[in-house]
Amino acid sequence: MGLSGKMVRDVEIKSDGDVFHEIFRYRPHHISTMSPGNIQNVDLHEGDWGTVGSVIFWNYTHDGKEKTAKEVIEAINEEKKLVTFKVVEGDLLQLYKTFIITVHVETKGENNLVTWTFEYEKLNGDVEDPTTLMDFCIVVTKDIETHHLK
Repeated sequence: MGLSGKMVRDVEIKSDGDVFHEIFRYRPHHISTMSPGNIQNVDLHEGDWGTVGSVIFWNYTHDGKEKTAKEVIEAINEEKKLVTFKVVEGDLLQLYKTFIITVHVETKGENNLVTWTFEYEKLNGDVEDPTTLMDFCIVVTKDIETHHLK
């Protein structure tokens, strides 16, 4: 098996897909209030919220451990409701040479589909695929949905 991988998972949400996209584009710092058990803090280190090239720093708890990630917004496609983040520092880079996360929202009436895509290259063959991290993203997605359905 190669060191490069791609993982994709969809989750249907009942909350507004446009609002969900807006959160990841312009207001990721609000996620800590929607999923406080998973995301403790999100800070803007460079640039402006919602712009390509901006640097965002995340404090989160994954697999029972406090972790950090510094990400650069690599791409935003407003028409497709898509935001791509490239991890440039943090715990993930202890396992992966590269790690890119894309969150994409499809809106179809009351049914909205959030698609998470990870593209990564492992540092070595002993590194597991990021399955638990994908599970984590799905839980955060559901927490955001629950917050907005209240």
